[in-house]
Amino acid sequence: MNKKDLGLSLLSAILVGVLSFPTVNNILLEYSLGTRFLISLVLAALTLIGLATLRFLSRYVKVFWQIAKFIVVGGLNTFLDFAVLNLLIAVTGIATGVGFSAFKAFSFSTAVVNSYFWNKHWTFETKSGNKAEFVEFLAVSVVGLGINVGSASLMVNYIQPLFGLNPVTWANLSALAATFLAMAWNFLGYKLVVFKKAS
Repeated sequence: MNKKDLGLSLLSAILVGVLSFPTVNNILLEYSLGTRFLISLVLAALTLIGLATLRFLSRYVKVFWQIAKFIVVGGLNTFLDFAVLNLLIAVTGIATGVGFSAFKAFSFSTAVVNSYFWNKHWTFETKSGNKAEFVEFLAVSVVGLGINVGSASLMVNYIQPLFGLNPVTWANLSALAATFLAMAWNFLGYKLVVFKKAS
């Protein structure tokens, strides 16, 4: 692992820990502050473990390292999106209505810009760049968002919960499946369209 990858791996793990805390803190209020802090530390440690594991496996399948970086960047974007959203909710007390929608649009936009820079400079390591590249990146990301929301909505609204799961667990399982579908789309779109020169 070169110095750049080592440094960015450590930075990404630290950011996962820091950015996950506002969400963990807001969602798990019934737990002690120490427990909430520990959960964020565990997420940071899991980030490093996952990166190290896939870096080792990339000796056998080269694309694993790129996939590992892509997954970590996706996690960073998700935690940044939720951190910005939860901080705005905490500061204003607005968690519904038009205010919530505006906060969500802002937090999503922040995560997309963050995603572009991490994927450009670390995952796909491309030096070139122009406005068209960012527009392509945004187009792939928006389609990915549509795949995510659309597939999760289809599963929740048109398929009854399977395996005796309750509706809340089924909704979360549907959201997870949708995340993987969108992640596959985004990876292929970024690799084959947006950052194709670097791949």
